[in-house]
Amino acid sequence: MKAIKIGTKVEIYNDTVMTYNELPARSYLVRFAKMTGFYLEEYADIQIKEDKIYGDHMKKVQKVLRTYDKFDRNLGVILSGCKGIGKSMFARLLVVEAVRDGIPILVVDQYIPGIASYIETIDQRVLVLFDEFDKTFGDVTAPDGEVEPQAALLGLFDGISQGKKLFVITCNDIRKLNEFIVNRPGRFHYHFRFDYPSADEIRTYLYDKLAKVHHHEIEAIVAFSRKVDLNYDCLRAIAFEVNSGESFHSAIGDLNIINLAQERFDFAIYFQNGAPMHARNRNLDFFNEEEISICFAEDDYNEILTVHFYVNDSEYDIKNNCAVVAAEKLKITYDEDYDEERVKKVKQLIIDRLEIRKVRERRLHYAV
Repeated sequence: MKAIKIGTKVEIYNDTVMTYNELPARSYLVRFAKMTGFYLEEYADIQIKEDKIYGDHMKKVQKVLRTYDKFDRNLGVILSGCKGIGKSMFARLLVVEAVRDGIPILVVDQYIPGIASYIETIDQRVLVLFDEFDKTFGDVTAPDGEVEPQAALLGLFDGISQGKKLFVITCNDIRKLNEFIVNRPGRFHYHFRFDYPSADEIRTYLYDKLAKVHHHEIEAIVAFSRKVDLNYDCLRAIAFEVNSGESFHSAIGDLNIINLAQERFDFAIYFQNGAPMHARNRNLDFFNEEEISICFAEDDYNEILTVHFYVNDSEYDIKNNCAVVAAEKLKITYDEDYDEERVKKVKQLIIDRLEIRKVRERRLHYAV
């Protein structure tokens, strides 16, 4: 039997009770029981199962831990981006390295009123991981009279609380984050944005994951990824099917990778004897079998030339990382009602090719 005294209150426990001066360095889930309040539940050790880590994750993990050591206050890190493109992998790497450095991990995977006050009572170095923060805190409505869930955490993030803590939040939709979290480096010093893998990153991944006998499928998969955004979950599934003996074209018809919406593309028509014309950010269903028409203008305003083509006639250009439709596959019409002299000059241009590039998500960080 163990008798534990807290203030003037004495609780009786069995002989399995253990006491620590500090939390041991391992992972815990933050939980709540109506009768007893908040508590920590031991969580299975987080492990890295992948043989190879792609990108510069490890470099940035070390950067976070170095900064945390140097700070004399809390450090906040935002991991944002679409699903399946590396946020969870980065978080797992950070957790594993933090535990090696003797830092306990608190995983917060649900909103519980009063959780900020509970975390504040932990007077030691800890890493607090808020998984899918935009869902667990952004999509939750506080009960009447309660502070909005994200707002209730701002004081915790500010560094007023006891102990020096490392706060990490993962998020798919940054629009659901409180305005006092984004663009507030005093609260969240780092914001790592995760994007879809580039063509070269996809090649590297597939050369590693596909058996050599299937390497001839790689360029077809890369070409497909320039039409449809593929995350690492998609690539893993594709590699599994191809390694199992399926051709890529057969596998993609059965996988849970489907065409839900039109993507946006930039178009450029090139001439052998003149400057190219551009049509930017246009909708295109790359799997449409009907004829497509794209209008071009000399001055980005007055449309003078229309290109008609079939998507199936495009071929992926490895060097230029875009889809190309050859001149002989294009049909050109002109706006005969436009300025007669201008139309005449445009008709003298000799078509070389049409290039189609997928519009990628806008870069959030400043380029300097």
